[in-house]
Amino acid sequence: MRLFMCLIAVFLTFAHPVRADSLSPQDEADFRAVIADQIDAFRADDTARAYSHAAPMIRQIFPDQERFMGMVRQGYKPVYRPRSYSFGKAGFSASGRPIQRVTIVGPDGLTYEAIYTMERQPDGTWQINGCALVRAPDISA
Repeated sequence: MRLFMCLIAVFLTFAHPVRADSLSPQDEADFRAVIADQIDAFRADDTARAYSHAAPMIRQIFPDQERFMGMVRQGYKPVYRPRSYSFGKAGFSASGRPIQRVTIVGPDGLTYEAIYTMERQPDGTWQINGCALVRAPDISA
């Protein structure tokens, strides 16, 4: 499974992005609304609603809603069952893709950074095209 997730990350890194010059305040608000609704759907085990926020490429990789949820349950527990989360900066990845950073306290009490890659759809809406989850470093006084 980790190999599969690494392959997805490599694909997302090298796929050619379409970059706008900047993100509007509305884009940033839309990112937050989409991500928050997906997290709320995960918390409620609302598979259809959670899957509805997945961009077409994610749907190609996981054409079945249950497989998508299984992947999230297994590999993204902090996103699936966060104790809390807060939004950080939105911007662009090094490859030019729009991203939204989210700090998450997982069910294990540890802090993670989720970096969501967003993709604008032909109708102008945003969907989630990937999520990189990394354990945040511990900060000691």
